[in-house]
Amino acid sequence: MKNVIAIIRKELVGEVIEVLRHGGVQGATVIPATGFGEYNNNFSPESMEAYAQLEVMIDNARAAEVAQMIMDTAHSGTDGDGIVAISPLEEFYRIRDKGGLH
Repeated sequence: MKNVIAIIRKELVGEVIEVLRHGGVQGATVIPATGFGEYNNNFSPESMEAYAQLEVMIDNARAAEVAQMIMDTAHSGTDGDGIVAISPLEEFYRIRDKGGLH
């Protein structure tokens, strides 16, 4: 399995989630995030900007597809659009299954 992690503009979360649902993704986690990257907003009183962190645990075969869905939906072509990373996920358990490895 893979973990697709995206930092996106918070106002696009609903749209990205809708695209993922229509694309057959069965679950995602959204976490409020604050940070900075190579884009520096000189009009902000502080260097940290509010974003959303989106995480999707998905089969290896679908990870690149999910990343592309996120990028296609969150892309505006301007600084501060965000990032997407794909990491290996060594083990995955459902608590309801009491430890059954998936």
